[in-house]
Amino acid sequence: MTRTAQMHETDTALPTGSISADSKEIEDFIYLISHDFRTSVRALIELPQWIEEDLAEAGVKIDGSVAESIELMNRHTGRLDRMLVDLLTFSRVGRMQTMEQIDLNAVLDEVLEEMRIPPGFKVVRALECADLKMGEIDVLTLLTALISNAVKHHDRSSGQIVVTCRSDGTHSVLSVQDNGPGIATDHHDRVFGAMTTLKPRDEVEGSGMGLAIVKKIAKLYNGDAQVIENAGSRGTTVEVRLQA
Repeated sequence: MTRTAQMHETDTALPTGSISADSKEIEDFIYLISHDFRTSVRALIELPQWIEEDLAEAGVKIDGSVAESIELMNRHTGRLDRMLVDLLTFSRVGRMQTMEQIDLNAVLDEVLEEMRIPPGFKVVRALECADLKMGEIDVLTLLTALISNAVKHHDRSSGQIVVTCRSDGTHSVLSVQDNGPGIATDHHDRVFGAMTTLKPRDEVEGSGMGLAIVKKIAKLYNGDAQVIENAGSRGTTVEVRLQA
């Protein structure tokens, strides 16, 4: 990770938001068990590949039910690995960082470079506020989750994502708007639940943790997150309020 924060004052501790002692204990447990489980899952991902290579070297043709079983193993172990990665990300919110004055444009540059947005998509910046005061890891995680969610759930091969930031005096308001299919009104609250997907995972791969991570970050910084309908047009806007 490159250094994107520009320091304008002494670092301070992160806010605690609404995280209780019991919640922290649970998250500590999730962090430890996810980390340990991932080691085993990585081995499970590699084993089918080794078996396939050994069979090929032995001159055994891999087709029919054997090929289907190996492909199924690869798909499910890959899915499990993504779930564990997202659980680790969820449990790491607010950890091992301090409050800093973050250069939002620099963070966006880093996020977009790391994500490699599909060629048909355009990311537009409309940043009235040039920086945010929060943890560097948290802001990277927040923008990655919001932008990847907009791309992943888009129903077309091309689209536009608009990232905005403004201040209302007490809060910094960060939002990501897309021109995808949108989210039905009765699902606006549900999408922020952990492990929640509105489509089967065979249609859209994902752990269902993206917006749960967004909500947790918003709560940590004494704010909130909500889905807003794009008036008179396709798409969705996810708005995140963070205490200024």
